Amino acid sequence: MGSQPRRAIGIDPGTARLGYAVVESRAGALTLLACGCITTPPSLSMPQRLQRIYDEMSRVIQTHAPGEMAVEELFFAKNVTTAVAVGQARGVALLVAAQSEIPVSEYKPMQVKQAVHGYGLATKAQVGEMVRVLLRLDAIPTPDDAADAAAIAICHLNTLAPERLMSR
Repeated sequence: MGSQPRRAIGIDPGTARLGYAVVESRAGALTLLACGCITTPPSLSMPQRLQRIYDEMSRVIQTHAPGEMAVEELFFAKNVTTAVAVGQARGVALLVAAQSEIPVSEYKPMQVKQAVHGYGLATKAQVGEMVRVLLRLDAIPTPDDAADAAAIAICHLNTLAPERLMSR
């Protein structure tokens, strides 16, 4: 795929905590440029929480200028209320990407685990350890949402997207 560096932001969506990680791939080596969580207190109304996510996501995008975004696909757990809140935060991330003209790819949790660990049913701890190893870090990024976001970015950067296959 050439020696052009690729920079992607991985997003682990959530309303209370939205994990993000900016990872660059250059000549096959992965480098973590930034990671963390955007947190919103439950004392804020949902519109205020979404506004905070929007503002902080916009700042992260402006600061680190990723060329691509990878987001975990929404899956419906038993708690519908949680799924709706996660979907709203995910929508804000997609909006920021669209406004920044950043293409978005979506991955199922099992795809991320498979791409990063090699086993689609790997535990959070196993995926976190592989994130640490692949990014050559001293410790697994914390909290878990940031590590998960890094795993999503790694999955994206190590996946040959269909549109890239077509352009070869």
